[in-house]
Amino acid sequence: MFNGLANWWDNAELWLAQLWFPLQFILVVAVLGPLCLGAAWLIDRIVDRIGAWFGSAPDRDSPPRS
Repeated sequence: MFNGLANWWDNAELWLAQLWFPLQFILVVAVLGPLCLGAAWLIDRIVDRIGAWFGSAPDRDSPPRS
Protein backbone atom coordinates (compact mmCIF):
# COMPACT_ATOMS: atom_id res chain seq x y z
CA MET A 1 0.00 0.00 0.00
CA PHE A 2 2.73 2.48 0.93
CA ASN A 3 4.57 1.80 -2.32
CA GLY A 4 1.42 2.62 -4.28
CA LEU A 5 0.90 5.82 -2.30
CA ALA A 6 4.56 6.79 -2.72
CA ASN A 7 4.40 6.16 -6.48
CA TRP A 8 1.20 8.20 -6.77
CA TRP A 9 2.74 11.07 -4.81
CA ASP A 10 5.91 10.99 -6.92
CA ASN A 11 3.85 11.10 -10.12
CA ALA A 12 1.69 13.97 -8.86
CA GLU A 13 4.77 15.90 -7.73
CA LEU A 14 6.50 15.36 -11.07
CA TRP A 15 3.38 16.46 -12.95
CA LEU A 16 3.10 19.63 -10.87
CA ALA A 17 6.81 20.43 -11.16
CA GLN A 18 6.65 20.20 -14.95
CA LEU A 19 3.72 22.59 -15.31
CA TRP A 20 4.11 26.16 -16.52
CA PHE A 21 4.70 28.42 -13.50
CA PRO A 22 1.47 30.45 -13.75
CA LEU A 23 -0.52 27.20 -13.73
CA GLN A 24 1.44 26.00 -10.71
CA PHE A 25 0.62 29.25 -8.93
CA ILE A 26 -3.09 29.00 -9.76
CA LEU A 27 -3.26 25.41 -8.53
CA VAL A 28 -1.44 26.20 -5.30
CA VAL A 29 -3.67 29.20 -4.59
CA ALA A 30 -6.80 27.21 -5.47
CA VAL A 31 -5.83 24.47 -3.01
CA LEU A 32 -4.10 26.41 -0.23
CA GLY A 33 -6.48 29.38 -0.25
CA PRO A 34 -9.51 27.47 1.01
CA LEU A 35 -7.36 25.39 3.37
CA CYS A 36 -5.86 28.52 4.94
CA LEU A 37 -9.26 30.21 5.19
CA GLY A 38 -10.67 27.11 6.86
CA ALA A 39 -7.76 26.91 9.29
CA ALA A 40 -8.12 30.63 10.12
CA TRP A 41 -11.87 30.20 10.73
CA LEU A 42 -11.24 27.17 12.95
CA ILE A 43 -8.55 28.96 14.97
CA ASP A 44 -10.87 31.97 15.39
CA ARG A 45 -13.68 29.75 16.67
CA ILE A 46 -11.36 27.95 19.09
CA VAL A 47 -9.99 31.22 20.47
CA ASP A 48 -13.54 32.58 20.86
CA ARG A 49 -14.62 29.47 22.76
CA ILE A 50 -11.58 29.57 25.04
CA GLY A 51 -12.11 33.29 25.63
CA ALA A 52 -15.76 32.71 26.51
CA TRP A 53 -14.81 29.81 28.76
CA PHE A 54 -12.34 31.90 30.75
CA GLY A 55 -14.64 34.90 30.62
CA SER A 56 -13.60 38.44 31.33
CA ALA A 57 -13.06 40.11 34.67
CA PRO A 58 -15.33 43.04 35.45
CA ASP A 59 -13.78 46.42 34.84
CA ARG A 60 -13.26 47.94 38.28
CA ASP A 61 -12.62 51.46 36.99
CA SER A 62 -15.98 51.91 35.32
CA PRO A 63 -19.26 52.49 37.19
CA PRO A 64 -21.62 49.50 37.49
CA ARG A 65 -24.28 49.09 34.85
CA SER A 66 -27.91 49.36 35.80
